[in-house]
Amino acid sequence: MEQQNLQDNTDIEIDVLELFHVLLNKFWIILLAGIIAGLAFIGGTILFITPQYESTTKMYVLSKQDNNTLTQQDMQTSLSLTKDYAELIKSRTVTEGVIAQLNLDLTHEELLKKMTVDSATDTRILSITVTDADPYEACKIANAIRDVAANHIKNVMDIDAVNVVETANIPDQQSSPSISKNGIIGVLLGVLLSVAIILIAYISNDTVKTQEDVERYLGLSVLGTIPLTETDRKKKKKKQKQKRARGRR
Repeated sequence: MEQQNLQDNTDIEIDVLELFHVLLNKFWIILLAGIIAGLAFIGGTILFITPQYESTTKMYVLSKQDNNTLTQQDMQTSLSLTKDYAELIKSRTVTEGVIAQLNLDLTHEELLKKMTVDSATDTRILSITVTDADPYEACKIANAIRDVAANHIKNVMDIDAVNVVETANIPDQQSSPSISKNGIIGVLLGVLLSVAIILIAYISNDTVKTQEDVERYLGLSVLGTIPLTETDRKKKKKKQKQKRARGRR
């Protein structure tokens, strides 16, 4: 039993080594497949995906019980209401107001998909980010959302101060898609796909090629071998020289 387990383990190790050598011999094919797939992903990203730009504006919301003094209670109240302010910014009143103000050809749902509202932890600062294919349009929409939302928050929450921390910028670099990231993904997919194809083709090929294959898979001893003819020898040497030349390159 122990001898059989040892033999099984040896067979597994030999199979793994064989697979490794197969992949090593096909290294240039794998590398070429990765490069081609990477270039294809980069080309597809440039040709078929519209670049998107992000513009962000920030506002500071403060609840004040008294026009002249600011208490700790005011700070805590403003902090706890930050999520409420974020929901008010995304309300239909704000989005439809922005659409009417800028005469946008968008619906409430479409504008919501373009905008995100975030608040940093333990702060009363709200960030409004708008994504659009036109950087100038993204900047204009972000500022408009901030202004309309400020008035809406004041009316609904009955507060005194909604201050602008940072006006929206005109982005000069696209936020998505990432050409380099997509290129790397393409290279990885090309390599994985080529490795899978090579391994499947090798494993599914059950033809006997060498004397060792006969002894290993059929359990038979080889009585003799037929030598290659002079023509076959020349062809074999020529193939070996070609492989060595490719390896040097």
